[in-house]
Amino acid sequence: MKIILDAWSGAEGCLATDRILVDGEKVGYMYREEPDNNRDWDSGWRFTAGDESQEYMDDPDHSCIYALNTICNYDPEITELLNAPYGTAYIRVGQRLILDEE
Repeated sequence: MKIILDAWSGAEGCLATDRILVDGEKVGYMYREEPDNNRDWDSGWRFTAGDESQEYMDDPDHSCIYALNTICNYDPEITELLNAPYGTAYIRVGQRLILDEE
């Protein structure tokens, strides 16, 4: 594991699905929500492959808390997007993550 976020100054935790960490898919959808005040680890970032069903997402065994640096190692393209404000979302279109303006 490489240290990619050596200059990151915020909370370092995030949620990601097994489609990324177990199945090896790239991040297909990422969004940042306001972190829960009781979770000092929480950066607010959530990462999915983008093809998970609602049933898959409803099962807590399919996602886990990870360090942002870990997700950056799996998909380095997200690194440049992590300073986006709360309420921001990106979706993969082809080979690139673009701002999801819906």
